[in-house]
Amino acid sequence: RNFYYITMLRDPVSRYLSEWKHVQRGATWKTSLHMCDGRSPTPDELPTCYEGDDWSGVSLQEFMDCSYNLANNRQVRMLADLSLVGCYNLTFMNESERNTILLQSAKNNLKNMAFFGLTEFQRKTQYLFERTFNLKFISPFTQFNVTRASNVDIGEDVRQRIEELNFLDVQLYEYAKDLFLQRFQYSKQEEHQKNRLKRREERRVPR
Repeated sequence: RNFYYITMLRDPVSRYLSEWKHVQRGATWKTSLHMCDGRSPTPDELPTCYEGDDWSGVSLQEFMDCSYNLANNRQVRMLADLSLVGCYNLTFMNESERNTILLQSAKNNLKNMAFFGLTEFQRKTQYLFERTFNLKFISPFTQFNVTRASNVDIGEDVRQRIEELNFLDVQLYEYAKDLFLQRFQYSKQEEHQKNRLKRREERRVPR
């Protein structure tokens, strides 16, 4: 079979707040094996941020204070090839080199996917999806601007802290948004050009 890999990216601050609210309600990823190079990470490589069954009721400050919280830069980590940096072994190379390699790997994998969309641009995402796979959805995508994340009232200092914790995701999202909008504009221009040629041909037929 031929598999088409696609993904959706989200604004890093909104995504982080959404995950915090999800964890606060009792969500865990205990069943995730985090496999890399044929094995799962050891407890020393991937410690947990909490004791007990889950992290229910965690405050945003506690969530941010856990230095090995997998919510940090999750989008880059999930798109990058972790084997390039020794998987979850943080002693494999220095932090700066590791971050550079992870970000570049995530960008390359995103660019080479069959398709990616952005949560903040639902209609444009639908348009590009339909153009990419030559299909039509029966109803338009809906843009929900009111979410659990948007209902969280945070100050500028907290927002800045979240951006610092997710600085790789912030860079990836800026790259993704630029590439996404370029592809959208190109597809629109291509569509207009085809429509002009089609109308021109239609006018020629009676003659």
